[in-house]
Parts: sequence; structure tokens; C-alpha cells
Amino acid sequence: MAKTSDKYTAEQIVVLEGLEPVRKRPAMYIGTTSQAGVQHCLNEIIDNSIDEALAGFAKHVWITLHKDDSATVRDDGRGIPVDKVAKYNVSALELVMTKLHAGGKFEGQAYKISGGLHGVGASVVNALSTYLKVEVHRDGKAYEQEYKRGKPLAPVKSTGKATDTGTTTTFNPDIEIFKEGTVLSFETVKKQVRDRAYLIAGLAFHLVDERTGEEANYYFEGGIKSLVTALNRNKVTLHDAIYLSKTNGDMSIEIALQYNDGFSETLESYVNVIPTPEGGTHLTGFRMALTRVVNDYAKKIGAAKTEKDIMTGDDMREGLTAIVYLKMPSQYLQFEGQTKGKLGNAEVQPFVAAAAKEALDTYFEENPSDARRILEKVYLAAKARLAAKAAKDAIIRKGALEGASLPGKLADCQEKDPSVSELFIVEGDSAGGSAKQGRDRKFQAILPLRGKILNTERARLDKIVESEEIKALIIALGMGISESLNPEKLRYHRVVIMTDADVDGEHIMTLLLTFFYRHLPYVVEHGHLYVAQPPLYKITFGKNSFYAYSDEERDARIKKEGASYKTAPTIQRYKGLGEMNPEQLWETTMNPANRVMRQVNIADGAAADQVFSMLMGDEVPPRKRFIQTHAKTATLDI
Repeated sequence: MAKTSDKYTAEQIVVLEGLEPVRKRPAMYIGTTSQAGVQHCLNEIIDNSIDEALAGFAKHVWITLHKDDSATVRDDGRGIPVDKVAKYNVSALELVMTKLHAGGKFEGQAYKISGGLHGVGASVVNALSTYLKVEVHRDGKAYEQEYKRGKPLAPVKSTGKATDTGTTTTFNPDIEIFKEGTVLSFETVKKQVRDRAYLIAGLAFHLVDERTGEEANYYFEGGIKSLVTALNRNKVTLHDAIYLSKTNGDMSIEIALQYNDGFSETLESYVNVIPTPEGGTHLTGFRMALTRVVNDYAKKIGAAKTEKDIMTGDDMREGLTAIVYLKMPSQYLQFEGQTKGKLGNAEVQPFVAAAAKEALDTYFEENPSDARRILEKVYLAAKARLAAKAAKDAIIRKGALEGASLPGKLADCQEKDPSVSELFIVEGDSAGGSAKQGRDRKFQAILPLRGKILNTERARLDKIVESEEIKALIIALGMGISESLNPEKLRYHRVVIMTDADVDGEHIMTLLLTFFYRHLPYVVEHGHLYVAQPPLYKITFGKNSFYAYSDEERDARIKKEGASYKTAPTIQRYKGLGEMNPEQLWETTMNPANRVMRQVNIADGAAADQVFSMLMGDEVPPRKRFIQTHAKTATLDI
């Protein structure tokens, strides 16, 4: 890893504006004040350490989650400068930590390649923390400064000698800002750090969760090619992973891709190790190149003879797993928003497209068997797309999926405002009857499903819309599906899966989750999907009854109430929702004042993809291994 410049002094610190707006409008700077915002704060500090590695100085990053929910990030880089900036007559460290757009990333000397764009990372985290402490080791000395909600408690002070170099940052997220909680997820941290470790060969990450004692270490030499292989672990692949790279001046691109026999796409993109979940010009350039290369090859070998044989970009996606990783000087980067979700640099697209096309053309020439397998996969996807379109057009010719006529089994609500409307997807007519009687008609709709729906993991659109139960669900939701999808037409902003607490109920819930994840991901990604939690037990002491949602809650309730009654309680285990009368179902599961619901979200898209492929796909061995591994921890309570 080439070093940029050893010169990193106070003279390189530039200030563009103050810190005051951050606490007033935190979402402008970190995207959200939900749990994801807390994770984003940690990422900002980690990325500062990664920048030292990208500059060629840091070799290790240590991340610790403490029992009080604070976090510490330490690196062995150069250490933030602590000498005074003459223009502002204050320590460079204090400027970096207390002023927006203050840092060593603007002039491209201290940091040529960097995840930081605006220089707001550390200062924003500081502003949104009840307490933050920075310790710096450099030039043989140790320094530190403490802050409270962005304001320094005292000037930077020397605390003694140091034999090493680096920066250590400890912070407590502010509960006044993050009202949903400040608890960091170790699983999420591991996923984010693991991805970065794949991207930066030679950088070691050491993670510790003091709350549980769990530790994790990541160090990869194989780069993004290894990452693609890992993402396809539970799938049947069609060829070895393809790796290509190209450098042109200050820009460099790395791409790794591999096709599997599945129907879904797994594509991740990065710019200077920062994930770009919304893609951007680097991703567009790759897609353009892949589509052109496959079509050119099809023409060359005589597989594409007419215009009808031309394959589209959508055809290229089926079964594709790819990583697109761009590196360029941080001062030239143009992102949409501070959260860096989408790259906007226009000059990147032609560079990536040309580099990817040249490399893939060469690969196809040198590996004709792999090229034919990819071509066959894409050609089948194109053929299926045309067949699915014809079947879908035949089924919805009268606009059924566009909401022209709601399904007869749907008991709709009176409310027309989607933001306050709820749809309960209920297992069976018996539970559906209780739910229809017990609901609040004003804002709660009920859709009963008969039996187990189609497993949509391995089904294309034509088969999906032929399924009566799924078609009824699509029509009820009102937003369409596939290319006819219109999120603005979603009729309910709470879609609740409500199934029995038994094996069949769990299976039906998994089938529904598979459908939403694979074919209506918008509902999941925007927080509209929930799982109801009906009680497992009704505990009766004389004339008084209590509900328990778990075995632990049952035992605690019996212990608490038992002292007041001479007779033993009557315990009823609910095997199905149909066993509850409408009043009980309302009071325990549907009443917003009392109910317990789990919101479904995707913390790790790649992990979710692997789980759905393993549990619901055609490959038996991975599923068998999973069952054997977890058999001892599985429980069945009937």
C-alpha cells in the first residue's frame, strides 16, 4: 500500500464552518436518528482509522464495545496533529473534533484516498455524544482531550510519553438524540468491518464486545474475489470468480463477479471502502459493460441472430453476485447526501465501463466455456422474462394487479390514509373470522390465506401471479409487482403477518417473508413489514386471567400471582389463533395499546440472501448442515 505524504501537520487543517447545526438537525448529517444512526456514528470513527490505512500508515484497528454502551476505536496510524493552527490559535485536534469540515482531507496531501468526504465525521459524532475522549500518540508524547456534546471540557493536554503512534476515540451516543436507544449491535459491526477487511488487504481488525465476551478478528489477503466466493457459499456457481482491475491516473477500479444458478442478484458497491447501497455512476458503468460484452459475445458466436435475441440489463442480473470497488482522490468525490449512499461523479461511468468491457472481453476470449455458461444463464433469464411478461399480461389484462377490484376475501378498513392503515395477513379462515370480528374496522384490514402459499424462492413472476393466494395479497397491497411496482400506491404502511405459534404457522410465516424479501423488498426496506406476537398462554386464577407471551413470562406471572391465591392456576396453551375469541384476539394481539409486534428489517443483506437461499432453495446439503448444526438448540413447544 503506497504512502501518500508523511507531511501531516496543523497547517493542513482547514475549517469551513461551525458545528452548531448538527444537534438541531442530526439526520442531515448521519441520515437517521434511529438505531442505524448510532451504527453510522461508529462507522465514521472507524473510517477515520481506515483512512490512515489507505494512506499507508495504519496496520491495525481495534474496536471495543463497552458494557455502558460506549465504544472505543483505536488505530496505529500517525495520530491526529495536536499543535496549534496559527489562523485559529487552537489545537488542530480540537478543530478536527469541534468544527464541521475541519480535517486533513481537503487538499489531497495528508489523505489522497479517503472514506471521509466533507470532514464532518468525527465532529458530528462528537456533537451527538454525551461524552467523547480522544487520545493521541505522536512524536513520542501522549495527548488527550475530553468533550461533552461537542464542546471541549478543557484544552488539549499532554499526559506523558508514548512509544507508539495512533489515535484512540471513545464515545457515548446521546440518548437525547437517539431516542430509540444507543445500544450498538455487535453483529452489525462485524458485518461492516468484515466487508472493509476484504477491501483493504493487509489491514487487521480486532473486535471485542465486553458485554458478552465475544471477540472477532478479520484479516484477508484475497480481496473482493474472496468476498464474492463467500457470498456464493450456499449456492451452485457456474464458474470460478472473475476478477478485474484497472488504474487510470488517480482512479482505480476493482470488480469481482460470479454467476450462480439462482434467480436473485447480490451486488455490492464501494467507493474508498464506503458502501454505496444506492449505487451510482461506478455501478452504472459496470452494468453497461456487462450487458454489452454478453450481447457482443452472443453475436460473435452466432447465438444472437435477430433484434429479439438482444438481452437487457435486467437479464444480466439473474444469479449475478458482484462487487464493484472504486478508489479515487476523496476531494473529487461527489456523493448524494452526507451518508454517501450514491456516487454522482460523471467521469467515473465511462472509465468503469471501458475498463470492465476490455477486461471482460479478454476473459470471454480466453475462457470460452465460462463465457458460454454465463451466456446460457442470461439467455434463459431473457427467455423467462418474455414468458413471464406474456403470462402476467394474460393474468392482469383487466388490471387486476393495479387495484381495479379488491379480492373478495379481503375485509378492508374504512381508513384511506395508508400511513395509519394496517393489513393483517392471517392463517386460515378460522383465525380470519376471529380477526375480522375483533379488529378495529376503522384502520385494520384482514386478509385470510388458505393453506401454505407458493415457495417463491425458486419461482419466476409468471408462476407467482398464477397463485391465487399470492395474487390476492398483491392486489390487496395495491402497489403492483416487478416492473409495474408503484410504491406510492401501497395501501397499508403496516403489513402484519399473523400466524399460529406452531410448526405450520412458522412455515407459513417463512414463506411470506421469502415472498416479501425476494419480490416486494420495498415493503421490508422501508419498515412496513411486521410479525404479530400472539400470547402463548392464558393463565387463570379464579376469575382473573393473565396472558403470557413466552415460557419465562408464564413462569414469572405464576410466581407473582400464585402467592395471592390458594388454588393452582389453570393454564391454557394457545395452539392457534382460532382458539381465541374475537375479544381475546383484539386485546392481546391487535390492540395497539397492548400488542407486541416485531418489525422486520434487513441489517445484513448478504447474510439474509444466504439464509433464504439455504432454507428455501433447491440445494439440500447446506440446509442439512444447518439443521444438524442447530438441532440441539431447536425447541418445539406444542
